[in-house]
Order: sequence, then structure tokens, then C-alpha cells
Amino acid sequence: MAYSDFRDLIAFQKGFDLSMKIFQLSKTFPSEEKYSLTDQIRRSSRSVCANIGEAYRKRRYRAHCISKLSDSDSENSETQVWLLFSKECGYINSDVFEELYSQSREVGRLLTYMMDNSEKFIFSQPVK
Repeated sequence: MAYSDFRDLIAFQKGFDLSMKIFQLSKTFPSEEKYSLTDQIRRSSRSVCANIGEAYRKRRYRAHCISKLSDSDSENSETQVWLLFSKECGYINSDVFEELYSQSREVGRLLTYMMDNSEKFIFSQPVK
């Protein structure tokens, strides 16, 4: 399957949607969290998408592409940790946590699929 842009990738679309939900929600976090939890959860959720974009540009080189997808998956796991802290600190309720955590797990499954089936996402021959 040919993708014309990283934005066509479902993992990117779902990761971007999650990142934007987290951004909007994190606006309600206490100001004392500005340089810790708020910055960290925004950074890690955005990094999921940034690494997918980088992986897309590295798709000529299987190992490089998979490495960037792995970085994306790691950032996604970090986002899950920050979501847990957000819930336990009382900044989000259990329903919101479950919705966002579930979406993050879906992104993780998509990234795993991409890594396990990299031949569907990399160039099989040089691009002219």
C-alpha cells in the first residue's frame, strides 16, 4: 500500500487526535504542574506523532524506520504513565483516564503492527 504522506497513517491520525485531547485537557491542570506534568504529558504525546513522521521519512531504511517507530512506541508508553499520574493526582477522573488510556493502547497496537509488518510501510525498491 502506498502512502503519500505520514498524515495518511492511521497510527499518526489516532496519535494526533490523542495528543490534541491531552493538550486541551492539560489546560485545566494546576499552574504548579506547568513545568512538570503538563509539559511532560504534552511533550510525550506530541513526540509519538513526531516520531511517526520521522519514521515515514526513514522508510527507505528498514532498521531506521523501525527504530523511529520504536521511539514512538516508547513515547506512547510514557504518555500512559503521565495519564496515570494525572488520574491519581485528581486532575482527570477515571472515565476520562480510561478513554485516553484506551486510545493510547490502540496507538501502541498500531505501532506494533507497523513494526511487525514493516514491509508494508517501507520502500521495497529505491524511489526514482
